[in-house]
Amino acid sequence: MKTLDDLLAEGVSGRRVLLRADLNVPLDGDRITDDGRIRASVPTIGKLTGAGARVVVTAHLGRPKGVPDEKYSLGPVAARLNELVDATVTLAADVVGDSARSTVDGLADGEVALLENIRFDPRETSKDEAERAALAGDLAALVGDGGAFVSDGFGVVHRKQASVYDVARLLPAYAGGLVLAEVEVLRKLAGSPDRPYVVVLGGSKVSDKLAVIESLLPKVDRLLVGGGMCFTFLAAQGLEVGRSLLEKDMIDTCGRLLGEAGNKILLPKDVVIADRFDAAATTETVPVKEIRDEWLGLDIGPETATKYGTVLSNAATVFWNGPMGVFEMAPFAEGTRAVARSIVDSKAYSVVGGGDSAAAVRALGLPEDGFSHISTGGGASLEYLEGKDLPGIAVLEKS
Repeated sequence: MKTLDDLLAEGVSGRRVLLRADLNVPLDGDRITDDGRIRASVPTIGKLTGAGARVVVTAHLGRPKGVPDEKYSLGPVAARLNELVDATVTLAADVVGDSARSTVDGLADGEVALLENIRFDPRETSKDEAERAALAGDLAALVGDGGAFVSDGFGVVHRKQASVYDVARLLPAYAGGLVLAEVEVLRKLAGSPDRPYVVVLGGSKVSDKLAVIESLLPKVDRLLVGGGMCFTFLAAQGLEVGRSLLEKDMIDTCGRLLGEAGNKILLPKDVVIADRFDAAATTETVPVKEIRDEWLGLDIGPETATKYGTVLSNAATVFWNGPMGVFEMAPFAEGTRAVARSIVDSKAYSVVGGGDSAAAVRALGLPEDGFSHISTGGGASLEYLEGKDLPGIAVLEKS
């Protein structure tokens, strides 16, 4: 596939470049609580503006229902970009309408226009190819003759959407530095990673991770399970899990996976339980065989964290996706913190698979440079490791 460096070699001074970035950050009102994805977009934006391009950025935030919604405006993102990028960033008031056209027309060399949330336009996520193509045509028209498209939003490359897939069929398309780095890392994991290869999976549901578990089991040396999903595995072993998160329809599947895995899958030995889902709840650490009927498990316990840490200390390659507990609440954050710290302290090539895991690294104050790579795309990372084709990558390979 053609890359950002190829585009820069061609020359971009005075040209308009449409950049698909992933700026989907968590907000508390209009306050950004984790700007990791914004910071990850800065190098590519900086290379383009530094070379004199007139950069038109398109991105989404949250899941608006195809109509403008102030709650999902990119206003806070534009403000943060202006602090991080050595260039003027102007937010258009719409996606491809009058404001977008006038904002783009007003760009000088080395300046940035940020279009309003692309998902305010229902055509972005439409299943109708003609509708998506129409929006892609409007986006391409904004950059006009001599324009180019740079795909740098790895968190959306698994989606066949207008600003990810269809526009790459209309404009000369290039992979941005972030997308290239992500693909290189995942190819390493999917190929022949150094061993022992340890995967840490957490999060809420087994059903969300089933495909990646089945894909990875033959390839890994150890699979460490935590988060809410561990309770369905424990139930498959015949244990009572109280009011913990449980997917009853997945119990037989978990039993099958445990049978097929031999000793590869490691489950918690102890958990932190609470009498309610609340940071102020009464808590207790108990062996997994002693979870009380009306209590729920919200984190792995210290014995499990130590056990997992021993495995991680001997790993050569680690992939981590999903927290070990409800890390957003202090009483249930220690399992995630301990496992993450064990990864940092290991000598392994370590990859954090985006999503809540990446958010946990920053929220818990762990050193980002302690990991070899922190992905910006949890869903995209998992689908790649499942062996699925990612439309946003496939279209770049054909361009």
